[in-house]
Amino acid sequence: MPYVRWSRYFLPTWKEEPAEADLPSHKLMLRAGLIRPLAAGIYTYLPFGWRALRKVEAIVREEMDTIGGAELHMPIVHPAELWARTGRLEDFGPQLVRFADRAGREMVLGPTHEEVVTDLARREIQSWRQLPLMLYQIQTKFRDEPRARGGLVRVREFTMKDGYSFHEDASDLDRYYPEVYRAYERIFRRCGLATVAVEADPGLMGGSGSHEFMLMSDQGEDTFVQCPGCGYAANREGAVAVKSSDPDEGLRPVEEVATPGCYTIEAVAGFLGVPTRKTAKAVFFRAGARVVFVVIRGDLEVNEAKLARLLGTAELAPASEEEIAAIGAVPGYASPIGISARGAMIVVDDSIPQARNLVAGANKEGFHLRNVNFPRDFQASLVGDIALARDGDPCVRCGAPLRVRRGIELGHIFKLGTKYSQALGATFLDRDGQARPLVMGCYGIGIGRLLAAVIEAHHDEEGIVWPASVAPFHVLVTALNPEGDQHLALATSIAARLAQHGLDVLLDDRKRSPGEKFHDAKLVGIPVLAAVGPRSLRRGQVELERRCDGVRDVVSADLAAIERAVGDLLRAASG
Repeated sequence: MPYVRWSRYFLPTWKEEPAEADLPSHKLMLRAGLIRPLAAGIYTYLPFGWRALRKVEAIVREEMDTIGGAELHMPIVHPAELWARTGRLEDFGPQLVRFADRAGREMVLGPTHEEVVTDLARREIQSWRQLPLMLYQIQTKFRDEPRARGGLVRVREFTMKDGYSFHEDASDLDRYYPEVYRAYERIFRRCGLATVAVEADPGLMGGSGSHEFMLMSDQGEDTFVQCPGCGYAANREGAVAVKSSDPDEGLRPVEEVATPGCYTIEAVAGFLGVPTRKTAKAVFFRAGARVVFVVIRGDLEVNEAKLARLLGTAELAPASEEEIAAIGAVPGYASPIGISARGAMIVVDDSIPQARNLVAGANKEGFHLRNVNFPRDFQASLVGDIALARDGDPCVRCGAPLRVRRGIELGHIFKLGTKYSQALGATFLDRDGQARPLVMGCYGIGIGRLLAAVIEAHHDEEGIVWPASVAPFHVLVTALNPEGDQHLALATSIAARLAQHGLDVLLDDRKRSPGEKFHDAKLVGIPVLAAVGPRSLRRGQVELERRCDGVRDVVSADLAAIERAVGDLLRAASG
């Protein structure tokens, strides 16, 4: 591959920090000329950023091919009818862009491709002899995100690697799933990232299990819990923790007490002189047309993802005061006692059956009830774990205190099971000649987000510090005095020699001051800088510097010597 001349390359850099950017990766991708915004959450990749993205894609392709993946390319426009058959046409909500073609057929812009790939499998897979099968693509997706932020971390249009495996049964999926898990670990490691794999909530994707791969970051939007004792880690949407139970005590009779002006759990507990864990908190939601009355111990918070999963719905929203009053409850003083006959669904967190003699509302302004117990005093439609795991809660596996961390989700893998194959009629003939639904797995990586994560993990106050594995160029050769024939001639010879031997080389032949060139070299972060300057040239030498740690070397201007020294520096800079 020939070297690239900066003077003829489209690599615009900014000295000033962009006011609209908050994450370091967003600032640096704008300043170093990787991306430019077109609209909220929609970006153009400039040549420098596109080169880096293709490096990331190459790593992903290699690892997917290693585990038997076959790459294909599916359409971004899908018939809405496919999405209606799986139930996700409505469940996906406003993030799913819907439109009609000129014939009036309803279509959607694909935010993911489970429906499309399952339809393909329905048409092409007939026999168990064709299984297992892994198909994947690297393709554009669109989700109308309401909170596009952080540059490529949360966008509306994005590049994703999505893979789909097909199996005879759940045991074969269980066998293959760890292969993908290990491939993901290799992908992130090769990109220079240390990730944490956490158990995750499948959400709208469905299925029996999933894992997210997180880059720990204080700037991340995702939260997860991690146990320093045994290594348990889970997305906070699905994390579980030990809930301590009260010591055995007799069930006391219910008594009404006046609690004027006490509308919160903290106010009630303080007024009555009890800990918040001795209260029953009432939280109201609307699931479809029905009001859901949630009862949870007063010191805990409702985990909406767990609640939605327990209810089997994607439609969950806070109930209004009018809806709460319509079921006979009094906001601020709500009680589950006497509510069940009024049409609300009562859902109880599993902390409540373990508790004794709780303080709950009386459905009467200014009053609460002491000594409320479940199930003596009220019944529930559902009982389950719907509590948010907290920092310091005991680990369910070893009892050590959990820690809540923040991170950026880089990849998500799912055991889908037969959710999509059953909905779309994707069956195969098993070894006994019986028709059975295909068992599926799904595996995604946000390629642009992965690129941003590399920069989040590899930067300093001066700019990007690329791992060699994903750097747009391996070497930046700079002629500090490009108007001097000797300087430019030697710099050009170095660039040509390194490129001839398989390195990606950028030659800075711009007519700029040495200070500007060194500033831009730090900003764009190419792993090795080879500088041809007046002082070193007089001594018959070239100065080399490794970006990741500032290690410098002065070598003879002999091309073979320069090539060897650059190779040594690059090996240490590899991610």
